[in-house]
Amino acid sequence: MSWRSFPILALRRSLLLPAFAAGLLATAAVEPAYADLRLCNNTSARVGISLGYKDNEGWVTEGWWTLNPRSCDTLLRGGLVARYYYIYGIDYDRGGEWSGQAFMCTRDKEFTIRGTHDCLARGFDRTGFFEVDTGEQRTWTVQLTETGEQPPSTSGSQTQPAPPNGRQQPSPAPISPAPGGPVR
Repeated sequence: MSWRSFPILALRRSLLLPAFAAGLLATAAVEPAYADLRLCNNTSARVGISLGYKDNEGWVTEGWWTLNPRSCDTLLRGGLVARYYYIYGIDYDRGGEWSGQAFMCTRDKEFTIRGTHDCLARGFDRTGFFEVDTGEQRTWTVQLTETGEQPPSTSGSQTQPAPPNGRQQPSPAPISPAPGGPVR
């Protein structure tokens, strides 16, 4: 005998499937959408990261995140609200840096600094960050790689090659100013 031989069981089963599917949909709607700015260190060295971005109150720089070799970390959680973000990285083990022409304020110890003006006069370092253009995506990953290494290109990511032998490596794409961006 099959379950079709029992009309009551068949009726109960047909009622349970839509209820189960509706429960799954309700659960999926409650789950948060993951959208972050992540950075992956695909090099064999420890890397220090500083991040610059614009929030409702103006420009902010924050640091330092330390990323172990071959690891990733989330720098900003939640959906990205800006198109442009700025990153400065330093290779702690071999020397060298990932930098650019967008100057923002940093310091040696952990920091959150508001504003990009008069860094030196305010007691901070003036540091060149490279620009990350997210194309207004809600989530983005920046990949730091060894010199000459190119991971597979994926949507929502950008690769920044490692500096060879402690020398600054140019950005893979020209850096263009963001409207109202940091001092160049």
